[in-house]
Amino acid sequence: MAMVKKAGISDKEKDDIRTVMKFVSIFCRENHEGVKTPFSFKLFDIKEIDEKEVSLCPECSRLLTYGLTMRVKCPHDPKPMCKKCDTQCYRGDYKDKIREVMKFSGMYLVKRGRLDMLCHYLR
Repeated sequence: MAMVKKAGISDKEKDDIRTVMKFVSIFCRENHEGVKTPFSFKLFDIKEIDEKEVSLCPECSRLLTYGLTMRVKCPHDPKPMCKKCDTQCYRGDYKDKIREVMKFSGMYLVKRGRLDMLCHYLR
């Protein structure tokens, strides 16, 4: 199935995209050394969603590209949390890796005072 650029991105989609970007960025910064390049996404301009530039290693860039593609393609409205969704869009290694990233980055934020993340984990 070919991807088509969407005319507009909803506020909920923007929030979800910011969250995935933040979590992958934290994970990459804390776990991967080496060359990192600014992230870009072909379906829309990331700067329209978050003005912060995100630089990632190649592995995390692939994961974030996959994650954003899955978010844009999500058929559900309203979109449930991926871990509670019946559809399970993420495949193979991507599913395991995004779980690892979300767990690591969520706990990273909780340990640094983001108690709202703790409430999210308890849902």
